[in-house]
Amino acid sequence: MIDLPSDKKIILFDGVCNLCNGFVLKVIKYDTKNQFVFTSLQSDIGKKITTHLGIDSSKIDSVLLYEPNISYDIKSTAALKIMNEFGGIWTLTQLSWIFPEGFRNLVYDFIARNRYKWFGEKESCMIPTSALKAKFLE
Repeated sequence: MIDLPSDKKIILFDGVCNLCNGFVLKVIKYDTKNQFVFTSLQSDIGKKITTHLGIDSSKIDSVLLYEPNISYDIKSTAALKIMNEFGGIWTLTQLSWIFPEGFRNLVYDFIARNRYKWFGEKESCMIPTSALKAKFLE
């Protein structure tokens, strides 16, 4: 396995998805505790992490939250756990926990299936600016 930061939560995302890239930028903005780092699912590190976890990234193709040596979450559970860290108005998203995971993932999957059509996609993965480079695993 590769050397990963043990004090950070790793967010794996679809690097060519405009919606996912927007989500990453939003997380960076609200990550006041500096607890998240990022890598795309398409990157070498992303592929190594999903292989290590035994995850078929063709089935989990949008957002994955990985806490090294602790756990990982996918789909709506990952998104809710990430947003829970923001505080403020974002705490309202936690009301979504009242819905069963299967229902939350139906909604999540519907959005994920249509994300390219609704939000578009890039030719290649996002290249972080020099100011954001420290937030991304290489």
